[in-house]
Amino acid sequence: MPSKQEVKTLAVIPARYDSTRFPGKPLAPIAGKPMIQHVYARVQQARSVSRVLVATDDERIVHAVEAFGGEAMLTRREHRCGTERVAEVAAHVPAEIYVNVQGDEPLIDPTAIDAAVEVMAEDSAVAVATLQTPIRLAAEIMDPNVIKVVVEFQCDALYFSRAPIPWVRDETSHHTARHQKHIGLYVYRRDALLDYPTLPPGELERLEQLEQLRWLENGYRIRVVETEYDAISVDVPSDVERVEKILRESAVT
Repeated sequence: MPSKQEVKTLAVIPARYDSTRFPGKPLAPIAGKPMIQHVYARVQQARSVSRVLVATDDERIVHAVEAFGGEAMLTRREHRCGTERVAEVAAHVPAEIYVNVQGDEPLIDPTAIDAAVEVMAEDSAVAVATLQTPIRLAAEIMDPNVIKVVVEFQCDALYFSRAPIPWVRDETSHHTARHQKHIGLYVYRRDALLDYPTLPPGELERLEQLEQLRWLENGYRIRVVETEYDAISVDVPSDVERVEKILRESAVT
């Protein structure tokens, strides 16, 4: 593992133990391993990542990560969102770029991580980046649990919403909207990440309950990179079986 001085890109996996729908979710066994181990192993495969660290609020998750040879840090319980938890790590562990990887995506694609980090390397003006993928199922357009994003000409986010954006007003029009799903992986430069906990949450963030809107409401720009990866998250216990089936079919372990 590289020393702190050599670290350029630190991937942080926020992992809370408490979950309303699935308590202890990071430790849920998937194909014989805790879910957090699957996430950790796939993040390690990203070429752009120098170091991987789990940020958690529970000693049980720390012990589980250390048991499989990973690195974990115990963070405060009162964080309002994953970005604040990653910011606490950034305050103690220096790096140039931080990647926030959702701890409930055991099938995260390492190349998607690389794509988001690459845009930061190509454009020094980008302080925050994230991912989008085309919505392939019509039902997802109206699903409030599927977050949609719209971007401007430079691929910076205009807005994120649970609503079906953009909305085609003229149903008789020949125009077809290209709906994009937001993939909740974020990449930040250190100064921007440390700034995040000091930013006041706005009305849009409170209404939509989307932490990324805090950036937009406070004047930050978020570069959005398109990827073919479509997130498959574990939200409830029944999702475990679905992920195990995919792992069996793809022979990924």
